[in-house]
Amino acid sequence: MLLAASPASAQSLNDRNVILVTPEGDVLDYVPDAADVIVRTNKRGQRVLIDHYGNLVATEMRPGDLGGQRRSQDGLPGVEDYARAGGSNEDPGYFPAAPQSDYDGSTGSLPTYSDNNEGYQDQPLPSDGIANDNMGAGENDMASLDPDPQATEERQPDPAIQLDGKKSQYEITALQVFLDREGASPGVIDGKMGMNVSKAVAAYDKITGETLDPNNIEDIMTRLGYSGGLPIMDYEITAADAAGPYVASIPEDYAHKAALPGMNYTSVTEALAERFHMDEAYLKALNPGVDFTIPGTIVKVVNPGQPKKGEVARIVADKFRKQVYAYDAAGQLLAAYPASIGSSDTPSPSGVHTVERVALNPNYTYNPKINFQQGNNTKVLTIPPGPNGPVGTVWIALSKPTYGIHGTPDPSRIGRSQSHGCIRLTNWDATELAKMVKPGVTVEFID
Repeated sequence: MLLAASPASAQSLNDRNVILVTPEGDVLDYVPDAADVIVRTNKRGQRVLIDHYGNLVATEMRPGDLGGQRRSQDGLPGVEDYARAGGSNEDPGYFPAAPQSDYDGSTGSLPTYSDNNEGYQDQPLPSDGIANDNMGAGENDMASLDPDPQATEERQPDPAIQLDGKKSQYEITALQVFLDREGASPGVIDGKMGMNVSKAVAAYDKITGETLDPNNIEDIMTRLGYSGGLPIMDYEITAADAAGPYVASIPEDYAHKAALPGMNYTSVTEALAERFHMDEAYLKALNPGVDFTIPGTIVKVVNPGQPKKGEVARIVADKFRKQVYAYDAAGQLLAAYPASIGSSDTPSPSGVHTVERVALNPNYTYNPKINFQQGNNTKVLTIPPGPNGPVGTVWIALSKPTYGIHGTPDPSRIGRSQSHGCIRLTNWDATELAKMVKPGVTVEFID
């Protein structure tokens, strides 16, 4: 693709009439952050988003470009519409209007505790609410691609790691697994390079005091041999894996969510992907044609690390780098996690706060009188616990009312989209952190 430089202005990406399509022809259902992409113009005059490794992320397109072609059911252009307009999977071009929220609904009030909190404080939580973390329908519910100019002037993102030559997906997976085992989380493991991997390499250097060469795959493989073995292993699906419990789907309406027995996984692949810190699509790609619902089936999964152990005394939430750092009492960095931390429209707090409560597998209370009204729901609703709940499997309440650190039902978006105030981590990272903190731990937000 021939690309011409153009200003990195992203104002049109906030327009609900602008849509994106990925190189595979899929709808891009989140807005990439400005720090993660470069905006250019292709030979057709369309704006394209490219990551720092030169990979095409998506191509911008407006519904008007499709003329009078038939629209998809939601009124926006679909992939078929794009094809009729002369597009192709190799040169895609559409950008979805911002969905009603980052995670299919709006965040309600603080979660309440379930019976399974493994020794954590078990008491009713005040109805002070989560600060609009996944605020409902509206044009500003997704993060803008425009970075904060002041922050950009004062701080520059860490340089993206450039690998020598063409590394295989297996080799990149090995790097991701190694970082995961060492406490420098790369987020979801998907066999692809990206900013979360670059940040994890930088965090590893801080944790260990040594400089990791991500191009020395032979050295990384040797190190993996001492920390749990090869990056991909065989796993036998058990009867419990196949049985669940699962739900057919997670509805958007909160009243329908509250009627479910739990915010459970929707499939065996979703459950296994999260257990093994994987992107679900990558799990399926490693096992083409496999029926995951049959007990006894042998599948290939990532071989991640064991949860990090230690006592965290201080947490730093770096808004600019979208990274959470956990330190011990001596100031040693124990672990680092990619995160979604606020946005320019609904920023996270500043200054130093403390952890007040920790809840594992929390219920979730929706109270329209405190936060917002979701759909036509005007009554208080209790959404049951589960990994697909609005705050995932963890809620770490902060002394700053309505703010907290929590999990997510969409781990692949962590670090790639922004939140509406709170700190979002993958469920496994949030759980690991929750088991290393206790009330009184300081949480410092830095810009």
